[in-house]
Amino acid sequence: MTLAACGEKSQEDVIGNLEKKLSDMSGYKAKATMTLQTGKEPQQYEVEIWHQADSYYRVALTNEAKDQSQIILRNDDGVFVLTPTLNKSFRFQSDWPKNNSQFYLYDSLITDILTDPERTFTTNENHYVFQTNTNYQNKNLSKQEIALNKKDLTPATIKIMNHDFEVLVQVTFTEFDLNASFNEGDFDMERNMTGSQMSEVPTMAGEQLELVVHYPMYEPDGTELISSKTLKTEDGEKVVLTYGGDNSFTLIQEVSRAVPASTMMNVSGGELVDLGFTVGIMTDSSVMWSYDGVDFLLASNDLSKEEMMSIARSVYGVHEK
Repeated sequence: MTLAACGEKSQEDVIGNLEKKLSDMSGYKAKATMTLQTGKEPQQYEVEIWHQADSYYRVALTNEAKDQSQIILRNDDGVFVLTPTLNKSFRFQSDWPKNNSQFYLYDSLITDILTDPERTFTTNENHYVFQTNTNYQNKNLSKQEIALNKKDLTPATIKIMNHDFEVLVQVTFTEFDLNASFNEGDFDMERNMTGSQMSEVPTMAGEQLELVVHYPMYEPDGTELISSKTLKTEDGEKVVLTYGGDNSFTLIQEVSRAVPASTMMNVSGGELVDLGFTVGIMTDSSVMWSYDGVDFLLASNDLSKEEMMSIARSVYGVHEK
């Protein structure tokens, strides 16, 4: 056993301080850059995180390259997924973010550290570094390395890894305010919709964009594409890919379009799911999401929820019509 350097905190000291931070936490504001390595090329997102104790959350995810943004909101009325540029909002009755690990939420990261009896602890010049098991919806993301700034224990970088310790997601915090103040309405659904609409240009509203068909890079064993149909609708084309075999499913896609007025959809029996590159909505037999200007619906009576999420996360292959 080696003695801690002069002024250096032990793991027990840091754990005690984290427990106190979690119990005393009144809220925070943070900004981070999230890089995903789960597709054929890295994707980068800017993330803005607001949390006001105990249960108000606002997470804004923006991908400049894909001209895509979403807001996940939790307030007294429920959990919302907002896409302001398309005037679309979905409401859930959900335990989010308490039901799974969340790699951009400080309180969730602290909880992962405190509750993992197998955690490991190291230090470097500027950081205390914990490696823990995770509780993510994506079971491939099984380990994480959490580097905390020594001066105030705020998060510096988070690396989420698979079983082979390959980094699939990295979150680098660029700003962190532990004494953040909030205004009335900061977590209000309508205000977030209109405020974000004013700062964004709805590129897809009123435009006839050509549909670029996407294909899943992952197919369950015993499954193959058996048909591809293009249907003409009042709103444009809709492509239906049908996969047959032991684990059959259907993937429907169409160009995302802004609706004329803000439209609230209540999702009963559905849950918010993290697909990495976007947030989706899952039921027992389907998962739907929007990405890169396209709305997707994957439906199956054969697949488990985990298999549906695995397929959805792999839909980045394209074939231009």
